[in-house]
Amino acid sequence: MSEKMWAGRFKKQLDSEVNDFNSSIRVDCRMYRSDINGSIAHAAMLGKQGIISKDDAEKIIEGLSDILADLESESLQFDMNAEDIHMFVEAELTKRIGDTGKKLHTARSRNDQVALDIRLHLRDEANEVVAILRELISVITNKAEEHKATVMPGYTHLQRAQPITFGHHLMAYAQMFLRDISRIEDAAARMNFSPLGSCALAGTTYPTDRMTVATALNMSGICENSLDGVSDRDFTVELASAASLVMMHLSRFSEEIILWSSWEFKFIELDDAYSTGSSIMPQKKNPDIAELVRGKTGRVYGNLVTLLTMLKGLPLAYNKDMQEDKEAIFDSIDTLKQCISIFTPMLNTMTVIEKNMKDAAAKGFINATDVADYLTKRGVPFRTAYKISGTLVAYCIDKNTVLENLSLAEFKEFSDVFEEDVFDAINLENCTFRRNSEGGTAIESVEAQIKSVRAKL
Repeated sequence: MSEKMWAGRFKKQLDSEVNDFNSSIRVDCRMYRSDINGSIAHAAMLGKQGIISKDDAEKIIEGLSDILADLESESLQFDMNAEDIHMFVEAELTKRIGDTGKKLHTARSRNDQVALDIRLHLRDEANEVVAILRELISVITNKAEEHKATVMPGYTHLQRAQPITFGHHLMAYAQMFLRDISRIEDAAARMNFSPLGSCALAGTTYPTDRMTVATALNMSGICENSLDGVSDRDFTVELASAASLVMMHLSRFSEEIILWSSWEFKFIELDDAYSTGSSIMPQKKNPDIAELVRGKTGRVYGNLVTLLTMLKGLPLAYNKDMQEDKEAIFDSIDTLKQCISIFTPMLNTMTVIEKNMKDAAAKGFINATDVADYLTKRGVPFRTAYKISGTLVAYCIDKNTVLENLSLAEFKEFSDVFEEDVFDAINLENCTFRRNSEGGTAIESVEAQIKSVRAKL
């Protein structure tokens, strides 16, 4: 076992099982770019401030750049016996450039170093999530435009309620995912402050220039309290919360896809590339991808609870409990990216069965509200009109018919206000396409929604 950087205080080697339990390199090695870039910025600042010589700073920066290049090319492999990525990089640097490498850790601690690394790494991850969410929204808007006139039943309580278009339904999800992008960008903006220079918890006596480091790393500023700088993990919770909301939206969408692809609905058919079969039932075509997305949502929720629970009892400043932050947030981000990346082409390749959607919309008296609106527009108080419409529905059920098939004489049995134009008012397409209020289901309204979302993208 290699000697630990902190070994001076200790007289015995760390127990091998304790070393494995304490080590985090299997999880945090993915932050190597952030760690090295942070160290390069720190070394440059040390040289600029005269804390170390400019020659030493240049030698350190060159060594770190070589390590980064070797890791990128995979000519250098991570040492899984190292305690963490920070110790691995520093040990490798010292091995390459000698004692000069030992000067890198001047005026910093692993506490502020890891706080910086995870901020930089999650900033990059957040940008990647935003990029693939944009792709998903683009697919949604394209599908919505294709089906802006495809009539289907809209539901409340999973009961047929009013006619809408499939494009209108899809655009509801576009709005959800736009809000998700906003939340992720907000979280990324709040995490984009540098804790480096907070050191262990109390700052340092060296004449550091923390803002120079922050600027070099394209960060918005510095953490203004050193205790907060090393102990803050709010940004992991925020990002995990935003990820949970994205997964919730994906899960709701998945649930509808699962329902729509069933024989009971048969509104859509998933592409064979995004479906699976049964080991004993040859007729089956299962929406397993949507089901997995729905299932993995709970996993991301669990990571959010892990982070909140881990942090809730910690006194200031750093505590080793906080090592658990990375595994939870990294798993959330990995799961989220995987789900979005496979959900997008699944949605893009699905077949919409327009006839089945329209046939379903023709049933269930989903134009009953339009009967009430017809009467209201002719002076009947809405509550009275509502009751007349409900009574007409009950009459149709007793007669095993639908509103469209009633005669004008039958309508007039319930109100003298009805005239021949009632049939135009309850026509399914008219019921759908005349709902042209802002945000409604009319074609021009859906087109406006699509235009607005594309502009925001």
